[in-house]
Amino acid sequence: MDIRSPSSDLLARFAALVGDANVVTDPAEIAPRLVENRGLYRGMSPMVIKPASTQEVSAILKLATETGTPVVPQTGNTGLVGGQTPSEDGTAIILSLERMNRIRDVDPLANVMVVDGGCILADVQKAAENVNRLFPLSLGSEGSCRIGGNLSTNAGGTAVLAYGNMRQLCLGLEVVLPTGEIWDGLRRLKKDNTGYDLRDLFIGAEGTLGVITGAVLKLFPQPAGHQVAFVGLSSPQKALQLFEKASNLCANALTGFELMPRIGIEFTARHIANVRDPLPSAHDWYVLIDISTSDSAETAETMVTTLLEQGLEDGLIEDAVIATSVAQQKALWHMRESMSDAQKPEGGSIKHDVSVPVSKIPSFMAEAEKGVMAAMPGARICAFGHLGDGNIHYNISQPVGADKAEFLGRWREMNAIVHGIVMAAGGSISAEHGIGQLKRDELAAIRSEIEIDLMRRIKRAFDPAGIMNPGKVISV
Repeated sequence: MDIRSPSSDLLARFAALVGDANVVTDPAEIAPRLVENRGLYRGMSPMVIKPASTQEVSAILKLATETGTPVVPQTGNTGLVGGQTPSEDGTAIILSLERMNRIRDVDPLANVMVVDGGCILADVQKAAENVNRLFPLSLGSEGSCRIGGNLSTNAGGTAVLAYGNMRQLCLGLEVVLPTGEIWDGLRRLKKDNTGYDLRDLFIGAEGTLGVITGAVLKLFPQPAGHQVAFVGLSSPQKALQLFEKASNLCANALTGFELMPRIGIEFTARHIANVRDPLPSAHDWYVLIDISTSDSAETAETMVTTLLEQGLEDGLIEDAVIATSVAQQKALWHMRESMSDAQKPEGGSIKHDVSVPVSKIPSFMAEAEKGVMAAMPGARICAFGHLGDGNIHYNISQPVGADKAEFLGRWREMNAIVHGIVMAAGGSISAEHGIGQLKRDELAAIRSEIEIDLMRRIKRAFDPAGIMNPGKVISV
């Protein structure tokens, strides 16, 4: 590909496909779209183009392939691995799906919804609620992230334990290929064994194989009963034992089981407005338990009460509180969902989005802490996440008084320590954030030669011109 910024004539050809009012060329307006959420990646782009239909996306990608113009799809720009950030060379245009935000159809009887790829997640949740249904994906960024990005990263969130991640929440897709061809796979069938599952190739591909312009999403009945409890305990091992009890007692009604350290509660109470420690005394570790039942509020109440009683009797729980209102339930979840943002005022933070087998979480936590503290005395480990599905956000805040730039300069060193322990436990270096630019080279180093080769073959087959989100996930 010719590595040059698109000419003004070429940009005018792209603009003509959507109308001048639907492109952005002012550098000041483009600037917020060029920076990854944590500031790790900053790129350049001469244009943001905003199609309003699948056909317009098709025309854009067809022209991009014909002219060798790189295209970076972008939805809510909430990604954390640089997958939505263009390169620094200024050759790529940004394709924004923000105008493609229609709820195309809602079918509560079949428990499905058809949406545009640019629909904001919170709007999808609300549309489901309006017909007494639930779309269970829930993320801290749900007010701004969009369905196309959720699918492209195979987003997980807080309800994976009960409902699965986006791969499990999607029945069908509509995708525009880099060549401009449109694949209409908007099937609403739960059973369809007709050849290769193309849908699963695009989910989690981070925009490197095509642009997801539409999706068929699964809906679920709204819970009749809902309870949230907040528990203080002494260790991840005690949390794991409590999780086993919760799983046996609640089965599919257990919709969330979140593990948090004391330092995370302190950061959040210190820096997030209207957040306070829910328990009267400090504990080393905490668990947020979410229970949703299909029959009645009384059943949910009985489940959470019984679980806490058993946990206290067996010495697993030191203290606990049950939310007595919807407002209190939301407040407890807000505290958990704000934990990542609460680290920012504490200085630099080196992040790890990892997963390990659930049974190995306590040993992983102990070994990772030992390794990190040996390499960086004074580091403040804020490791929290979805204990129920094995996904831990193993974040390391800089030592008090440390130089932020010097600390962040050790990012790869800390990655090597934490990811080495993860891989030894049979885990994954990316649980729900994706690969993007951040972990691209590491992926190539840890996966087998045949896996990487197969990924490259798929990329070349779908994107022969190499214009689709280049430099992300896999080097070709």
